[in-house]
Amino acid sequence: MTRSQLLTGVLEDTGEETFDVTLRPRRLAEFVGQERVKEQLEVALTAASTRGEALDHVLLVGPPGLGKTSLAYIVREELGVGIRTVAGPAVERKGDLAAILTALEARDVLFVDEIHRLNAAVEEILYPALEDFRLDIVVGQGPAARTLTLDLPPFTLVGATTRTGLLTTPLRDRFGMTFRLGYYEPRQLAEIVGRSARILGVSIADDAADEIARRSRGTPRVANRILRRVRDVAEVRHAGEITREIADEALELLEVDEEGLERADRDLLEAIVHKFGGGPVGLSTLAVALGEEPDTVEDVYEPYLLQLGFLQRTPRGRIVTDLGLAHVAAGQAARADSLF
Repeated sequence: MTRSQLLTGVLEDTGEETFDVTLRPRRLAEFVGQERVKEQLEVALTAASTRGEALDHVLLVGPPGLGKTSLAYIVREELGVGIRTVAGPAVERKGDLAAILTALEARDVLFVDEIHRLNAAVEEILYPALEDFRLDIVVGQGPAARTLTLDLPPFTLVGATTRTGLLTTPLRDRFGMTFRLGYYEPRQLAEIVGRSARILGVSIADDAADEIARRSRGTPRVANRILRRVRDVAEVRHAGEITREIADEALELLEVDEEGLERADRDLLEAIVHKFGGGPVGLSTLAVALGEEPDTVEDVYEPYLLQLGFLQRTPRGRIVTDLGLAHVAAGQAARADSLF
């Protein structure tokens, strides 16, 4: 990695080695789920390749772990071009972004994760780069200042965000395609678990894959994380093959319950129920009670609880629903039974 890459947080994909060792799909045909997104993206990729043009800029929106980074690398692979990746908060100065943009080759992909966290000054020089493939650099200060214009090769910006509402309108409007990724169905996650198990070289029963998928919060990243831990249990305590019984044992060890809730999720529900009478309670107060940052509570824990209908956001604060109360009560009863 060069000094400029260290300063800006940029990583350049240098070949097949780093990509091969991951569980990420490499081609659009290997990507499971998000069928409408895949269909639209396939048409756009085919059209761009046929014309020999850079793909239009793409904005990927959705909760963490649904495949935004995978799709960015798939775009690169399908186009047969290079890719540079950077996290939005890592680009602190205009010069950092200028160095990245001027290093791009024709039709390359620039992937910016957490693009909503780009600072305003950096974002401003991105506008002409996206629209006209032009970089405007101000040289000097005051009356002696002048603008130096550099031409950039046509490139594709792939931006990923979990908070589309924090994107400025001028930046959002410069993306030619916006795709919103949704949570996965259990059958799709079971397919992903089976594929990942084959890559990891572990044998897994269909009902074990189904159980892991059912408790994976609709998220491939979670499914793959659980699979790795279940594999550890299968190899350390058993013969290596993952059966339903071994999957259940491992999930109990990981404290992942029947609904896919982990300890932190249950702590959140129980805090609202026991400390705040079921709610409403404000986000900041809840975050202090849990010892977490408000952004972590809002972005990591709450989305799945809201999806399950266990939690409600109201103008007065967070409220645990009847479904959530029933789940908390069932969990307490199960823990009480385990003591006897």
